[in-house]
Parts: sequence; structure tokens; C-alpha cells
Amino acid sequence: MDQPIGRVAALWRYPVKSMQGERLDSSPLGERGLAGDRRWAVMDVESGRVVSAKRPKLWGAMLQCAAAYVTDPGAGGQPATVRITLTGGREVLSDDPDRDRLLSEALGRSVTLMSFAAEGASYELSVGDLQGLEAPEPERMTQAPVALFAPPGTFYDASTLHVLTTASLERFAEAHPGGEWDVRRFRPNVLVVLDEAPADGFPENEWVGRSLQLGAEVQAAVLAPMPRCVMTTLPQGDLRHDPLILRTIAERNRRTLEGYGDYACAGVLANVAVPGAVAVGDAVSPGGPL
Repeated sequence: MDQPIGRVAALWRYPVKSMQGERLDSSPLGERGLAGDRRWAVMDVESGRVVSAKRPKLWGAMLQCAAAYVTDPGAGGQPATVRITLTGGREVLSDDPDRDRLLSEALGRSVTLMSFAAEGASYELSVGDLQGLEAPEPERMTQAPVALFAPPGTFYDASTLHVLTTASLERFAEAHPGGEWDVRRFRPNVLVVLDEAPADGFPENEWVGRSLQLGAEVQAAVLAPMPRCVMTTLPQGDLRHDPLILRTIAERNRRTLEGYGDYACAGVLANVAVPGAVAVGDAVSPGGPL
């Protein structure tokens, strides 16, 4: 490994897919990512698809809900209990027998909470979203499988780890200074602050195809730039709707994912190659080719 280039500024996990997550001081990091990350998801009863705010006209309210663990999720085993704060502030636990009714009322459709993705599980997103553009009217939808590069049964879109630098957020903010370039819009697991940020460009792009050391133990394999979608533009908490967020990313950092096409990208997708523990303040060091 090379000398450290920065440190872990923040850690985030998202107990329920497409809901707001929780910030951590430290966590085990293994084959399934940060302990408890995307351990739960909501499923639409009618379609049988995993619910994702990538279809905001139907599921945008998911980002107005938040989830946090009541008990330590550990590194594996049975899913731990999650407290979900619904739109309007009402709370429900994942082991509450009335949870599905309350979730359905909050989301306006019949849904159920799941802790394991069935084989062939998928979610919907707009064709325009695949290109880093907000969906036109009417939306033309397509399906994408969950866990594309992640272990079976998980609810990740692609890989188990998303890494983003504060330097990239600052570069985007220079192009759209009126935007709220809050880290919450981008849902990273690991936010990195660099000791010396580049004057221009996006440092994560240089990590693709290489290993990345997080702290003393964890090594991550950086697979690809992280494609962004309409979720970055949606309101959540005190953040307002801002379509220029996605447009700015598409203009400033459009990257080619071999075999898939061109995407608006921010940060990188990675999987854990060597498990261990990671904590805020840990050193981050680039490594050799995969």
C-alpha cells in the first residue's frame, strides 16, 4: 500500500433500502459491507419488486422515512430489529406485527418489509435515469436486478460499498454553487477527506481497478465509478428538490462503464476484499491494481 492520502471523515449505513440511514463512529466491514447495511427492504405486494426511490413518482416518500437499529446488527446472522420513522413522525419496529399496515398507509400502496432478497429480485427505474437524466413525462421504465456485484440475498443495487470524497463534492459545488451538496444526497458508506485535494478533477476516478486500504485491516476492491440517479435530486429531511444536482454531475463527470454505457458518476463502487473494522479517523491509502 502507498502512503495514506486521507482519512475516513464519516461512516453511514442504511438499514432499509431507499430510506434515510444512520451515521456511525465505527463498524465491522465484511463480505456484506458495513454491518447491517441494506439488511432490509420494502417490497411492493402488487408487482413483487423491491421498492426504490429511483422511481420517485411512486416511491419518493421512502426518502422521507428513516431507519436506525435498535440493537447491534453484528456482522451477520439474523437481521437485527430496526426502528423506522415514517412520514409524519410515527415510529414502527421491524418486528411489530402491524408494521406492514403502517408502512402501506405511509407509502400509499400495499407493501411488506423483507430481510432477504429472493432470487431474481429487481427494482424499477426510468430509462432516462440510466443516462444520468431526470425522467421525461411520461416515464419509460425498465427493471434492474438487485445485488449485481453483491452477495445473493442482499438488497444492494450493485456492490456492497460506496466510497466518496469531500473533494468531489467541493468540485461539483463550484459548478453549481446554489445547490445543497450535502453528503446525505449521495448515500455513501465511507466519506473520505483527503490530506491534499486536487485542484480539479475527481480523485476517486483514479482508484478504479485498484485496492483501497481503510484503516489497519480493511482492503476494498474498487470496481467502477458510481453511477448517479434521480435520488440525488430528491427532497429528504431539510434538503430541497434540485434537478441541477444530477445535471451538474452529468456535465462534470460523465464516465464510461465498460459494457454498460456512459453515466453521470460521483464516487466509486467497491467490494470488501479483506474484512475488518473501520472507524472515523482511520487512514485511507491507495494500493496496487486488482
